[in-house]
Amino acid sequence: MPAASASAGLLRASLTLLAGGAAAQLVPLLLGPWLTRLYTPEAFGLYHLLAAVAANLAVVACARYEFALPLVADDAQAAALRSLCLRLIGMVAAATALAGAAWAWWVGAAWPLWLGPAVAVLALLSLATLNATRAQRFRPLAWARVLQHGGAALLQGLAGLLAAGVHGLIAGPVLAAGMALAALGWPGPARATAAERRAVAQAHRDFPLLNTPHAFLGALQDTLAVALVAASQGAAGAGAWGLALRYLKAPATLVGSAVSQALYPQLAKVGCTRAGRALVVRTMALLALIAAPLVLLLWLAAPAAFAWAFGAQWRSAGELGRALSLYIGMHFVASPLSVVTLAWNAQAWALKLALIGQAAFVIALAAGLALDGLRGAGWAVSLAMALYFGWYFLSLARWPVEGA
Repeated sequence: MPAASASAGLLRASLTLLAGGAAAQLVPLLLGPWLTRLYTPEAFGLYHLLAAVAANLAVVACARYEFALPLVADDAQAAALRSLCLRLIGMVAAATALAGAAWAWWVGAAWPLWLGPAVAVLALLSLATLNATRAQRFRPLAWARVLQHGGAALLQGLAGLLAAGVHGLIAGPVLAAGMALAALGWPGPARATAAERRAVAQAHRDFPLLNTPHAFLGALQDTLAVALVAASQGAAGAGAWGLALRYLKAPATLVGSAVSQALYPQLAKVGCTRAGRALVVRTMALLALIAAPLVLLLWLAAPAAFAWAFGAQWRSAGELGRALSLYIGMHFVASPLSVVTLAWNAQAWALKLALIGQAAFVIALAAGLALDGLRGAGWAVSLAMALYFGWYFLSLARWPVEGA
């Protein structure tokens, strides 16, 4: 495929997904100041802890086999992959329901019981999303994003009016993910024999062997971050960390998901070629131009903006936002590029590099917390991750490709 044609297709798909993502993010961004007045920082801290654990488990519930769907052209193989994923989700959901019950008994509260349902619906949504990506059904993908993110904030607000506490914060996103799943529809026929499931599992074994630990450890970084902040600064500190990251990463979530869902099929077609590398470099350059004013805005206005929007008790989240501004900008550029190593069959390299980055993040966070609380953690993370992402971007730009 010519580079110009691939770029045009990527642009059209990205704009479709970006429109849906913009609508999806607008509702939670507008309702956030209302939600922070309905729920306490402590309630937000517990919610972010459970949400991080659920995401950590859901992201690997299919052993990442769902990410092989855009790479297979044969419908029979796709059906076998879906069948394999559904069986894995069933087992993981049952195990996490038991783990949630044990967690609830340990803390003496009922909110961890949401763990099993949250993992199940998020895993099914991931399968449905990658199945729709394979078919390049970008309009339903855009609507699903609206329902998942916008619906979550609306349902949290309604639950807050009913004084539902932390249960309301958790139930809203779980129900909204179910609505998004319904919008995408059932992934399709998943009838396959045991032999067919074994065959596709063997053919795509790099996904559980290499991409699963990569994805799990990436999500574990967020889980450990919330746990470290909660242990050092209490539930309210975890609430400030969660709120800051939720808002600061919103642009990366909005743009990154849209670009990656559109970029992945294009890279899968052109492969690891000069055209593919050029497409990645152009994508990085465009994202960097968008990220630069975001970093400057956070540096100048984050503390005052958080206090004005969410209330004086949330000013510490704004101070954290200023300290994290460089990291947020780099993350904005890196977020959509996670699919590049999938398309280029470089998962082993990506796993090794990610392990270094995750270790650097956690060590910097712990050291910063010990030195100067939340603000110190933000500055330490920004410095460490700027070095890490800089090396990552340089490596992709100089990646050896066919014909070079």
